[in-house]
Amino acid sequence: MKYIKYSECLADELQNMLFDRTPDNYNKYDDIVNEIINDVKNNGNKAIIKYTHKFDNIKLTSETLRVSEKEIKKAYEEVDDEIISIIKKSKKRIKEYHEKQKKYSWYDQSNSGTIMGQQITAIEKVGVYVPGGKAVYPSSVIMNVMPAKVAGVDRIVMVTPPRTDGSVHPLTLVAANECGVDEIYKIGGAQAIAALAFGTETVPKVYKIVGPGNIFVALAKKAVYGHVSIDSIAGPSEVLVIADEHANAKYVAADLLSQSEHDELASSILVTTSEELAKKVQQEIKRQTSYLSRKEIIEKSLDDFGAIVVVNSIDDAIKLSNEIAPEHLEICTKEPFAILPRIKNAGAIFLGNYTPEPLGDYMAGPNHVLPTNSTAKFFSPLSVDDFIKKSSIISFNREALEELHEDIIKFATAEKLTAHANSIKVRFDND
Repeated sequence: MKYIKYSECLADELQNMLFDRTPDNYNKYDDIVNEIINDVKNNGNKAIIKYTHKFDNIKLTSETLRVSEKEIKKAYEEVDDEIISIIKKSKKRIKEYHEKQKKYSWYDQSNSGTIMGQQITAIEKVGVYVPGGKAVYPSSVIMNVMPAKVAGVDRIVMVTPPRTDGSVHPLTLVAANECGVDEIYKIGGAQAIAALAFGTETVPKVYKIVGPGNIFVALAKKAVYGHVSIDSIAGPSEVLVIADEHANAKYVAADLLSQSEHDELASSILVTTSEELAKKVQQEIKRQTSYLSRKEIIEKSLDDFGAIVVVNSIDDAIKLSNEIAPEHLEICTKEPFAILPRIKNAGAIFLGNYTPEPLGDYMAGPNHVLPTNSTAKFFSPLSVDDFIKKSSIISFNREALEELHEDIIKFATAEKLTAHANSIKVRFDND
């Protein structure tokens, strides 16, 4: 883990380190991904079944692509009741948070004969990609599905790679069923994204695709954007901790480690005003890493993309954080709420010693699908807003239009759009 003293150019150096997590050879997969997308677009189920056999070594048929009610019922028998209860509790908290984000249509009627407003409607059909195969992420199911349900999406279609026996992990199925997913398909990779984007004989075409995945999923989402909407192209995860001398080194180290265990490309950065804390955190990282199950991943992540930065002041820490715009930002200082108004760029902000980042991953309520790689400067967390559309409402009577008609004619004429001008003019001709 790098130990760095603060300098004015440090933000650029750290950002370059984070950008380096995007492998240079991603472009070499473009042709493969495009070939898969075109094959699925043209050949539907046949292509999906072919690629599922090729990449996952699973033989499916058009009849077994979709998860059956029997499989969902069996999943409940295989999952511990306590875990089911925890999933329900997580879902409830996440739903309640997102309900506060709901927006409503509005109309403004004036005495001069105009009605203007905005109509809010939910996207009708949404596809959710959930990583699977060897992994299981019921939290990802809840975080991607619940804001769509709160928004009022009519049809939620989930795709997830099957396990080696051709089944979907029971935890994933239980979470999906609890959240109200309408249909689930045992497909992953670029072929799953193509199926959602263009539809097949079995998989319905959707209007938006959300959810994380590997590089093939990310490139496929990028390729189909325009045919459908997508949430974002997510990068590797990251956390930045701002801490002063009042922070608990054991807690800070644990939080940095919790992020670095995601994968070798994850980034964990501590920015502190205290050299003493920095040294204690280093010691704690070494001590705690020794007993963690993903030790090798953690060590690789910290060696390549971890850093402890000692700054001269909290002002420097805030400046550095705003430039990096981290996905997760923890503020572990004596008065974290005093710092909060000065934070301009962060995906999610965790305040105080008892608000660790994993709380946000599972149970707090806010969404854990967050902007990465400095995109928090212009992107927001996944929310209800991602699953709605806004339509402008306009209605003028004759008198209201007459008041503006000459201005509109002159404006259109100035742009040499005579048909636009004529559209207004004919309504007030005397013939």
